[in-house]
Amino acid sequence: MYTDKLLLVFMFSALNAQFSQTKYFLETEYIEVPLNHFAPSEEPNVFKLRYLINAEYYDETGPIFIYIGGKGDIFVQAQNSGFMFDIAPIFNALLIFVEHRYYGQSLPFGNDSFSSLKQLKYLSTAQALADFAFVSKYLKTTLSETDDRQPTVVAYGASYGGMLAAWLRMKYPYLVTGTIASSAPMFDFPGLTKCDTFYEKITQVYAEYGGEECVEMIKRGWDVIMASSKTKIGRRVFSELKICSKIETSKDVEKLLNWLQNIHVNMAMANYNYPTNVYTPLPAYPVKVFCDKLTSYYEISNKSFIQHYSRALEFYTNYTGNSLCNNINNENEDLTEIAWNFQTCTELISPRCSTENDMFVTNPWDYEEYAQNCNARFGVKDVRPEGAILAYGGKDLKYYSNIIFSNGEMEPWSSATVSDNVSDSIFSIKIPDATNQLDLRKFDPTDNIYVAETRKFHIHTITQWLENEH
Repeated sequence: MYTDKLLLVFMFSALNAQFSQTKYFLETEYIEVPLNHFAPSEEPNVFKLRYLINAEYYDETGPIFIYIGGKGDIFVQAQNSGFMFDIAPIFNALLIFVEHRYYGQSLPFGNDSFSSLKQLKYLSTAQALADFAFVSKYLKTTLSETDDRQPTVVAYGASYGGMLAAWLRMKYPYLVTGTIASSAPMFDFPGLTKCDTFYEKITQVYAEYGGEECVEMIKRGWDVIMASSKTKIGRRVFSELKICSKIETSKDVEKLLNWLQNIHVNMAMANYNYPTNVYTPLPAYPVKVFCDKLTSYYEISNKSFIQHYSRALEFYTNYTGNSLCNNINNENEDLTEIAWNFQTCTELISPRCSTENDMFVTNPWDYEEYAQNCNARFGVKDVRPEGAILAYGGKDLKYYSNIIFSNGEMEPWSSATVSDNVSDSIFSIKIPDATNQLDLRKFDPTDNIYVAETRKFHIHTITQWLENEH
């Protein structure tokens, strides 16, 4: 039934070109889901989960393409998932984007959802997967006239959402026929991936697009900051970074280092081949833009270096040119940060350390300190580093089927993703010169041949999944 539609693959680029600048139309719906899927309740303990719909190309012969929301607002994630919109006409697919509980507008207790552990205890991957399964079952049932002719569901997800999409296929194979998991760090847990690989990959990205000189100058930046922070006169150079508040204490210096490190990580994550607005408006290949500026001529003094460094960063820190200063003292976590920090304190523990082999300040992984911080922040006393491994099997994926794990070779998560084919139905695709979840983003004329071939493979495999269902 879908075989003939594969001919449309050869028209893929032309088809996608018209969507390259599109803001996608989405209708908003809410569905009541159980607060706790795994225990009986005396009351109808439910809350409203948000999901978005695009039915522009859907007919009764088509499948349901369901995007599994990760951390953050589902509307933003949908607008950055253009591949699904691009291929919907090929398959007459219904597009559904389901928000993760405790993110965006899907707050079980409204404004009180983060007030204590009593409310937060329902935030887990198991409960979220049950939400997605609940929505999938509801859609399959309501869109079919008979139980034996229900529409096929294909799941998509990126980063944390990619992990969830893969786990959804693994846990609920009777509901989800196949999954495309892009940039999914499935093995980013203690004992599965070394703690230093993330920052080493970031360093590799800067070396690849900016050269070793850029990496060495970033390293020098940390040395200059640490040396300058030791005296009151030395700390005056920090004014060149246009920080809103004075850098006076060791805690202030730590905040400054973390702020700069996060910028470098974000630039690597958003190092796309075209301008984007994922973290802030950025040009194409922002790592290269930054490194070209940083490695241009500068004078040797600490003050001159910091001033030069600040100017190189301005395209990120002050893209509009209207910002008077950079605020590194924002103590108010947004709700997304609170939810994610809770998850990384309970079951999604990802060890991070930096060493002399990367471009960041050396910082070891200390589990005991991590656990103490989680206890102080959320009252979590049983931080379990093995939780996700016990729940989902770690690297042992040979018993599952119909999952594509795709990742860019120049993305920070690539060291923790599925790097080799597991079987004849669980595939690993490595995309050269590509960063985070590029294959699930919209078509762009500057996409390289490897991205195009990956998307063709997705289309071909989805076609096979659907044909095998009928």
